[in-house]
This record gives sequence, C-alpha cells and structure tokens, in this order.
Amino acid sequence: MPALTPPVAIAAFDFDGTLTRGDTLVPFLARGLGWPRLLLALVRCAPWLAAYALRLLPNDVAKAHLLRATLGGRSCAEIDGWARTWLDKDLPAQLQDWTLARLAWHQAAGHCCVLVSASPDIYLRHVARQLGFDGLICTELQVHTDAHGERLTGRMQTPNCYGEQKVLRLQAWLCARFGAEAAQAMLLYAYGDTAGDKPMLRLAQHAWYRGQPWQDDAPGA
Repeated sequence: MPALTPPVAIAAFDFDGTLTRGDTLVPFLARGLGWPRLLLALVRCAPWLAAYALRLLPNDVAKAHLLRATLGGRSCAEIDGWARTWLDKDLPAQLQDWTLARLAWHQAAGHCCVLVSASPDIYLRHVARQLGFDGLICTELQVHTDAHGERLTGRMQTPNCYGEQKVLRLQAWLCARFGAEAAQAMLLYAYGDTAGDKPMLRLAQHAWYRGQPWQDDAPGA
C-alpha cells in the first residue's frame, strides 16, 4: 500500500490587529499625506465615516470614500515611496511579537503562509515580501495609465477583502495554487482579531482569535 501523503498545511494571517497592534491604513495615510491633510480628508468623509460608526453603512462604502479622498489621482511612484518610508519608520513598532513568532514557526515547519487582509495592496505587497509570506490576498486598488504614467483612481479594483470575501478569495487562491482536489484536503491554521475574520476562522482546523485558541461554539459568534 502506498504511503499516505500528508495534507498541505496552510497558515492564513489577518494583518491589522493580528500581526499588528491595530489599524495600519490611517497611519500609512498620515505618513504620506501628513496629519493636516489627512485630517482635512477625514472631515470631508465625515458623513460616511459617522454612518459606518453608527452601523448605518457597511465598511466598504465608508472605506471607498476615504480612499478616493486621499489617494485618487496620486501617482503609483509617489505611493510606492510612501509605502517604503512607512515600512521602514512605522511598521516595526506596530508588529506583535506573538503572531510574528507564530509566523516564524509556520515558516520553519515548511507551511505555506498567506496574508489575508482588507488593507490595500499598495503597501501590503511590501509587507508580504518583507515578512516572507508565500501569498497575498487583499483589497486591490484600481490603477489608471495616462500620459504621465500610472496613477491610482482611488477606487477598489476588487471587493473589500473583509468577512465572507476573505473566504471566497482564500478558497480561490488555494484552488489556483494547489488545484481544487488538493484544496479540499488542506490543513488550515487561521489567525484573526475581528468579526470580519470569523468566516475565515470557521474554515480552519486550528484557529486563533486575539491570541487565543478559538472555536465557533456561540450562536452568532
């Protein structure tokens, strides 16, 4: 009888609040724009941000307004410069030791590690490369090419990678990388910290929520 092939082990990590101590989009925008211009943009977006805070709007609608107000029309080269500065000056202090240690453990064990986040690709691709991830699934921003080069439109190219979108995107990524049959036999580890991560955690055989082992045993959890 041929030896059984062990299932491929996948470790899926949320980013904001899981690998980091909190949100990264606002600090990233502050690094690039400076706080005065960012605060002005936040004031312009206040109706949508307030509606989201009151749960009258989904987060993707409020986020879309903020992205258009802060990034629309800016060159990709400029944003890439923001990302490199933020990565060097701000990210190290935001990273959490516990999840970094878990990432290192998975990498040493030869597991396939993928970053799954609602944050945008404009800086997460740099993060994924620096931390040694095998894959990146995130909110991708739309790029327009004109006579002056590539520019961000401020719009999302993909749906906001949050909640059930994390599940859909992760399943599609696994099928594309390993094949549909192999994807059904994955051993999945997942790490998250908000309700938007719980659909992904439910897929996993081993899940951690805010640094603690997690089981979906409460109605509506």
